[in-house]
Amino acid sequence: MPDTDKQTLDQLKGKTARLSIISNAGLVVLKFVVGSAIGSVSIISEAIHSSMDLVAAVIAFIAVRKSAEPPDSEHEFGHGKFEDISGLVEALLIFIAAVLIIYESVKKLLGEAPEHFTPGLLFAGIAVMGFSAIVNWYVSSRLMKVAKQTDSIALESDAWHLRTDVFTSLGVFLGLILIRLTGITLFDPIVAIGVAIVIMKAAYDLTTRSLSDLMDQRLPEMDEVRIKEIICEHARDYAGFHELKTRRAGPEIFIDFHLVMPKDLSIESAHDFEDHLESDLKLEYPRSTITIHVEPCNEGCVRCGSFCTYYEKNHSEKEN
Repeated sequence: MPDTDKQTLDQLKGKTARLSIISNAGLVVLKFVVGSAIGSVSIISEAIHSSMDLVAAVIAFIAVRKSAEPPDSEHEFGHGKFEDISGLVEALLIFIAAVLIIYESVKKLLGEAPEHFTPGLLFAGIAVMGFSAIVNWYVSSRLMKVAKQTDSIALESDAWHLRTDVFTSLGVFLGLILIRLTGITLFDPIVAIGVAIVIMKAAYDLTTRSLSDLMDQRLPEMDEVRIKEIICEHARDYAGFHELKTRRAGPEIFIDFHLVMPKDLSIESAHDFEDHLESDLKLEYPRSTITIHVEPCNEGCVRCGSFCTYYEKNHSEKEN
């Protein structure tokens, strides 16, 4: 990927992360003010949730800026894992928010719930939660689009935070309507507990995704199959390949494999083929670092370089 393209994507990531900070800050203030005025634990729990989202948005903003920095003497493979670390921290923040919400809700269920909500303030709470759902849907959709475009786990984590907030806000919205229709205030802490359960599920998913990258887990099977297919498109130019290894660090992908070349091939020709193969892989995985270990073929075949064992194996299985 040309430096100009990478710089453009990094700027887009920064601008989108800033949008998340601004929207979350406004919603936190609005929810705390209205929730405190009404005495609604579900709205206050949503304010707590949005507070964690605000912290997560700030972390994501810092992470995407840091991951955009080029490799240096201390981080020769780049700074991509800053995004994975931010995803893990964000997941822990979501879990803490869920615990706080459950704590407040249980207190209300044990007798601290208000006997009634003022109709006017209750309507204000319904309006705030509906507005929050609409704003977070827009911002989360924007974040998710940019996250997919730039392979940013930090933005994807932030997007899932806000997407979760959309559904929890709608849950509180419906709970307040039920209170308005029935007068049963216990709907308030019950809905808040439901919010907390959804939040915990999001925290678990984000933790799993972040840890997989931090532990250098291989790329998904679909990606590895595609990498092998690209290599096999040049099957007549080499004798074989093996020991394919992959991993991810934030938006960066690392691909490593051994390429078996005809033993009488010149170093210059082998190097030119490596460059060509690397260029083809980068067309599909532009933010990848590719390491190819060339080794000579000692089989003495007369048809050296005319087959791809991976290609033949997979096509014979499909035919059978």
